[in-house]
Amino acid sequence: MKAPRRSDTDAQLEEEIPIHKSRLPLWRTSAAIGSANTSYAMLRACGAAAPASVPALVRARLARPASASAVASSSALEELAADRKGLARVVLKKGKTQIFRDGSPMVYSGAVDRIIGRPPPKTGDVVLVADGSEKPIGWGVYNSVSMFCVRLMQLEEEAKRDPASALNMERLLEERLCSAVDLRRSLGFPSTNTNAYRLINSEGDRLSGLIVDIFADVAVIASSAAWVEKYRQQIQSLVSKVSDVKHIKWRSSTDILKEEGLDMSEQKEPAPSSYSGTVKVMENGIVYLVSMEGQKTGFYADQRESRHFISTLSKDQRVLDLCCYSGGFALSAAKGGATNVTGIDSSGSALDLANENILLNKLDAERISFLKEDATAFMKGAISRNELWDLVILDPPKLAPRKKVLQSASGMYRSLNALAMQVVKPGGLLMTCSCSGAMTQSGLFLKTIQGAASMAGRKVTVLRQAGAACDHPIDPSYPEGQYLSNYLLRVM
Repeated sequence: MKAPRRSDTDAQLEEEIPIHKSRLPLWRTSAAIGSANTSYAMLRACGAAAPASVPALVRARLARPASASAVASSSALEELAADRKGLARVVLKKGKTQIFRDGSPMVYSGAVDRIIGRPPPKTGDVVLVADGSEKPIGWGVYNSVSMFCVRLMQLEEEAKRDPASALNMERLLEERLCSAVDLRRSLGFPSTNTNAYRLINSEGDRLSGLIVDIFADVAVIASSAAWVEKYRQQIQSLVSKVSDVKHIKWRSSTDILKEEGLDMSEQKEPAPSSYSGTVKVMENGIVYLVSMEGQKTGFYADQRESRHFISTLSKDQRVLDLCCYSGGFALSAAKGGATNVTGIDSSGSALDLANENILLNKLDAERISFLKEDATAFMKGAISRNELWDLVILDPPKLAPRKKVLQSASGMYRSLNALAMQVVKPGGLLMTCSCSGAMTQSGLFLKTIQGAASMAGRKVTVLRQAGAACDHPIDPSYPEGQYLSNYLLRVM
């Protein structure tokens, strides 16, 4: 292939920029010339004159208008990074860049070619993420141990639009929290009949590893990333400024944080101000007692819309709520006019809350009751007694926390659903759920339901399919954030 023709102007330019070509390879010589041109072009774009020390030929070039391509090629993050000493650069492998340009927030270690930086970055440090040519495509927070090497916080184009937040975690946290508050206000949260809702939903609100649930005047902050623990003080300070929040409860996901390289057993005791005990909340006009020591953040706000839907189906129906926890679906059914509601759960502490919720809502204890029993054992006993219900809700705990147990979990879901179908009267309804992300993302849940129907000797049709409530946004570039499946079935 012919070498590109070298113009007289190029020769003059190289003479006027003192570069010792004998000591530098060709690519570096060209880069130095290009760098000088770019710097001078930036001066011109800002309206500044070239200094007298700039060679005459270059000054002549600066007199001409800057080309649009030259201005567009400048990197906002590159310019900002120039002022940050010690800022490491995580360089991606060839062919691995586009998925992250498209918005995927988790840079897994297998996508990384090399890390440039001395000393190397530590967990929680801000780093640049660059393509194979080392040009930044975004920035994020680094983890030296996790399979997720970087959690991307902002892309190059966003940094251009909002340079004040670029490479600045404190400012970015403030902006993302304000954006989340605005979104929830637009969705109607909080309202006069609902003050339990999700304020921050991890990747869905572009703060991967951070969950914030609001329960009346208490904010429960769930941490599942090392960077969240690092910025704990700033996060608590920002959340405490949200309207109506008076108390903070911090909950660290110890098992997940171990995979992030943090052993929470070695951490200091929680701050004395960390809220404990219970709090009364309202959802769809129903009062619930929420324990700050309960499962997850204490309450499952993700099923709010489905609980409301159950209330519209329950009038004059016999309703069975399996794995009922503190009675969410059962109370909704009772409020909806069910003639009889039975809730089943194996947790005594959860049922203590459920029974208190009956009193808080002034419901007739003759129409709603809760029993401490294993759901499988209860259904087998009901089948032996030929006991049937008009409407059954099955919302078991997470049975497939990892993909590697998906096959065994599928068997458990199939068995549970087969039993549930056998306690639904012919023509009745079954609302069945899975909160296992591995099951939902695999697309196998409906197939599992079909297998359960075959096992039970019943025929089902799907009437409704739903996921988490609207205050649990999902980032389409991170489908792993989609975890909840909810199907309403007619059982024949």
